Amino acid sequence: MVARIAGVAGTAIAAGLAASWYLSRKAIDELPDDHLDVDAVTSDPGLLKKHSKVQSFTVDGITYPSIRVFYHSHPQADKLPKTPTCLPLLVFIHGLGGSVAQFNTLLTNLVNVGPCLAVDLPGCGVSEFAPREWSAYNLDHFVKLIAAAIERYIDTSHDQKVVLVGHSLGCSLATLLASKASPLSVAIRDCIIGMVAVCPRATALSVAEKRQARIASYLPLPFFDMLRMLDRRGGLQSASVSRFVGKHADQETRRLQLRFNEQSRSAVFLRFVAGFIAANASQATIPGPDIWSQLAIPIFCIAGEDDHVTPATNVDIIAEALRNHRGHIGDHRVQSTTGIASTACELTIVEPDTSGTFQAPPFVFKSAVLPSPAGHGLLYATNTVRIVSGLIQGFLASHVDMRLSIGWQLQHLTTEGKWDVKNLEKWTRINPVSDPIANVFRAMKTLREVDDFHTPVVFSREWGAKSGADKPIAAIIDVSHDSPVYDPKGLEQGGVEYHKFPTVSKLPPTLDEVRGFVALVDRLRSHIHDDVDRKHAVIAVHCHYGFNRTGFFIIAYMIERLGYRLQDALEEFAQRRPPGVRHDHFVNELHVRYAVGLKRAPTWN
Repeated sequence: MVARIAGVAGTAIAAGLAASWYLSRKAIDELPDDHLDVDAVTSDPGLLKKHSKVQSFTVDGITYPSIRVFYHSHPQADKLPKTPTCLPLLVFIHGLGGSVAQFNTLLTNLVNVGPCLAVDLPGCGVSEFAPREWSAYNLDHFVKLIAAAIERYIDTSHDQKVVLVGHSLGCSLATLLASKASPLSVAIRDCIIGMVAVCPRATALSVAEKRQARIASYLPLPFFDMLRMLDRRGGLQSASVSRFVGKHADQETRRLQLRFNEQSRSAVFLRFVAGFIAANASQATIPGPDIWSQLAIPIFCIAGEDDHVTPATNVDIIAEALRNHRGHIGDHRVQSTTGIASTACELTIVEPDTSGTFQAPPFVFKSAVLPSPAGHGLLYATNTVRIVSGLIQGFLASHVDMRLSIGWQLQHLTTEGKWDVKNLEKWTRINPVSDPIANVFRAMKTLREVDDFHTPVVFSREWGAKSGADKPIAAIIDVSHDSPVYDPKGLEQGGVEYHKFPTVSKLPPTLDEVRGFVALVDRLRSHIHDDVDRKHAVIAVHCHYGFNRTGFFIIAYMIERLGYRLQDALEEFAQRRPPGVRHDHFVNELHVRYAVGLKRAPTWN
């Protein structure tokens, strides 16, 4: 009888699973413009691919054989002071169902601030789902795995320090790493000098939540898969997407969230949830106010007003816990972005002493609640990620280490004569800015901070929206891979937006990179069109010299959005930015992608 009931239940689950799978795939297949690549490996952003390795770690006798580790050293590390310490290591920790890819846009900016390290936890992102034993997925092991990765990369010879940047569950793991009240003992704790908590949870699991976690861990995997697929019905407009990014999120943000949802494995998710419940008193679980209260380092909490996963009220709980433990901590909550910027950047540290002994930055607590519609996905949502990046950079430079400021680094390097463009003679001979291209773009060579003319302050004065120039420039998209040899702040202060979109030189941009570039330009054009003062302005694009990668992206946009034929787009770019795209293999790739009538046979295995 039991077997018969099980058989009927299994058939029902299988039928529901098949129907849900069909509806889920149908929603994805009907996405506008192109298909959505949900494979973690093939959709991995270029920056992460280039600087990642798959490594093995053994923690408490458990071996994780295939963990993706992203590490990006600072581009100018050898030219910056290493005494009394080198630049701090910025360590990024993702949350439940997350991955390093969720930090991609943030990392794009912060790799130019300091060395960056991030890992995909087992079964997440590019990391292999191994081992599969449930006991390998508790918080103790995750904290020690992250600590092991830090120990593998930290520069002990120069007494390197660590700053933790967590998102959601990643904030809880960071707290277990950094707090003096943590039940876990990790050697790396003494090296941690700062923490950024994005969308944190401040309370331990309630009795009801523990009961729910236990029930979830016993659910049959096919049944849980069916529930998730039902939740994903509607594709970009599904409840599973809106839950994280909000009902007002734009298409590009929704695409990212749907991709992250699809990449999250149910079997891994259930193991994570089961791991939240400590088997005994010595094991770690989700930290509550008692553990948060004993963080003795600079802390910056960022939350979203419309976050329904970890509501912004968690920031108030953390602030209250710290206040009860330490006494007055000042006004911690601000709503406007103007207020956020000013309060996050009031200095609490002094100019670094490059010859004396290291002094740890004093405790400070700062927080920012981004206004509606900011939600749980504010880390990667297109309308909030630049704000988050700017806030973090301001906090790091003002409260952790002044050297974590691009401006400070630039001043040091220019004073020492160590910051300049590659092949200066060739760069000097190239025309700085092209004529308008398709009335949407200008191509340009990279700016140079120490140049007399093609430098941010002069450039924004001569080309900004208020310059009086014909077809002025509202924004610059920097598609070069390395950190710029100029301080973008000089552009921003002059009214010209700066957007970093890194790509690798000598290689044609990938399909995903072109898709991201097109989406970025679409957003910029929409904002420019709605601004009366910038309505007739264009967008400048540069790599190093402004021909190959710059030309490829601009031509791709002209074809995909402006209706140009390939040959017409090539000629328009060459006429406005002579001699046009120089690398033959770039031109060949454009023909492969955009030649009219080209038919491709399927690949057979």
